[in-house]
Amino acid sequence: MGLPFPGQEIRIVDADGSEVPPGVEGEVVVRGPNVMRGYLGRPEEAAKVLVDGWLHTGDVGRLDADGYLTLVGRSKDMIIRGGENIYPKEIEDVLVGDPSVLEAAVIGVPDEKWGEVVVAYVHPRPGSTVDPSALQSLCARSLTGFKRPTAFFVVEAIAKNAVGKIDKVSLRAAHTEVSART
Repeated sequence: MGLPFPGQEIRIVDADGSEVPPGVEGEVVVRGPNVMRGYLGRPEEAAKVLVDGWLHTGDVGRLDADGYLTLVGRSKDMIIRGGENIYPKEIEDVLVGDPSVLEAAVIGVPDEKWGEVVVAYVHPRPGSTVDPSALQSLCARSLTGFKRPTAFFVVEAIAKNAVGKIDKVSLRAAHTEVSART
């Protein structure tokens, strides 16, 4: 992402709100004159994300030694498989690297043994056919074993929310509904 804007500060913090050293992943918090003052008419919600002037973004990232920010995902999208934290963005970036994949969405689904496992939904490029075995091979070359999807679903479209972002909540709900029927 780069460096913060002039007058803006960025920190990376752990679950307790303590700043972590460069290179360590944690939640991105920002403060400065351009940061919101709160949610209109929702002071309780504002108090959850604005702490001592710092906006808790919900983004997970790391700063390098020169202060450059790299985002790795969203904390609410994190998948926990057998105690390992997995950020879907890393896997989605690998999947869209395949020339047949236009868009990818990765979610965690319940699993008795691991707690959650990784499942990928992919939307093909127009005129392309996605080969799930080719995606498995790509993931085997690019990702550590615990990050590899256990299933690939090729879909005509991936659900979006009102602002055009992938709607992982509805994707998880649809997956749960389909899984319950099988």
